[in-house]
Amino acid sequence: MTFSVDGMRTAPEVYAWSRFGQPEYTDWLDESMSWKETCYIGDWSFLWQHRFTGPDALRLFSDISVNSFAKFDHGQSKHLIHTNKNGKVIHEGVLTRFGDDDYMLHGRGGFWASYQLGRTDYDVKVQQEDWFIYQVSGPNSVKVLEKVSGQTGLRDTGFMRLHPITVAGHKIWALRQGMSGEIGFELQGPKEYGQEIYDVIVEAGQEFGIRKLGGRVAMINHLEACFPTIATDYIPAIFDEDMAEYLEVFSSSMPSFAQPAYIAGSYDGREISEYYRSPVELGWARNINFDHDFLGRAALAEEKTDPRRVIRTLVWDADDVQDVFASLFRPGENYPYMEMPRDQRGFMWADKVTAGDDLVGVATSRGYSYYYRQMLSLSTIDVAYSEPGTELTVHWGRPDGPQKAIRATVAPAPYKPDRRRADLHTA
Repeated sequence: MTFSVDGMRTAPEVYAWSRFGQPEYTDWLDESMSWKETCYIGDWSFLWQHRFTGPDALRLFSDISVNSFAKFDHGQSKHLIHTNKNGKVIHEGVLTRFGDDDYMLHGRGGFWASYQLGRTDYDVKVQQEDWFIYQVSGPNSVKVLEKVSGQTGLRDTGFMRLHPITVAGHKIWALRQGMSGEIGFELQGPKEYGQEIYDVIVEAGQEFGIRKLGGRVAMINHLEACFPTIATDYIPAIFDEDMAEYLEVFSSSMPSFAQPAYIAGSYDGREISEYYRSPVELGWARNINFDHDFLGRAALAEEKTDPRRVIRTLVWDADDVQDVFASLFRPGENYPYMEMPRDQRGFMWADKVTAGDDLVGVATSRGYSYYYRQMLSLSTIDVAYSEPGTELTVHWGRPDGPQKAIRATVAPAPYKPDRRRADLHTA
């Protein structure tokens, strides 16, 4: 199958975020406050899981990722990043080490690792698993998990470390991470008893104000806390000619109605590669380690030393945003609709960012933060225009119009203070 930017501008006949469960449980305004004030439970079980076992597993991961494995303890997880020869992100996900030769990789990267394994002679076996993944995040999250497990040792859990707990008679794993930018855990275990675990947590969490997190607002925490997301903030670098074989392999894993990525917005890239991003551009430079060889090493060594673009938050002018909605209530051509709180169709909605007549960046993940009462986006911006407080313009619309010029101010990313590593003993 041949892919193009124009072809990717055709929307799928499904709402992408329906995989999170229901669109709303209370309502999205209420749910969006949960990770700042109480806590939520959100369902990320749609992520793929691949289990890799064997004496060469760590060597495989080292050879195909930017990460260092000089230190990787049992019960530790890493944000694993795979890049192409130009240093652009192919896939990324979370890799957990359960034992000497036992690893679980969550996310699309499992397909890339499996593909590389099939082309080499590593002494490794791979098997797809089907686990539940529930995020329990927010100030009260540790209290909920203490109640359902009867354990207090959770408060001694280090960041990106596993803690075994027992819930409803089932031993499961609690990974301390915090994708909301607050303290939190990701609960993992075999899917056959996932619903039982979910129900027990919801019931126990009532006294702590727990909310079920619906699909409409689930990705707003990624926006506020700056967690760039595949197919939302960047297109996976799998559409080049030298990736044709892998693209066919990966596409076969997608549902029949879907394709690997969709594009929308005013940014008028002519090649899919213009929507690729590097780990440096996405704020992941700290993960890149040059103590080993990997695909894209030379390109990233140069970029990490002298980056051209960095990631920031853009705060969109409220009056200009309101005019987009006002256009629906007056005669004539209206601006494209801004879904609230954010796009639900699964696009990489990429809008051009300018300073005067110069293109200086691309805005993605546009969404409304009810907590801040602001329209925000992430943006990869030229370093020269990345200082917080810099005034720029985002062009909301389609390449062929209509477009609304929206004033925007550069702000740090993450926008919300990062509290993931807060002391659990004071929570």
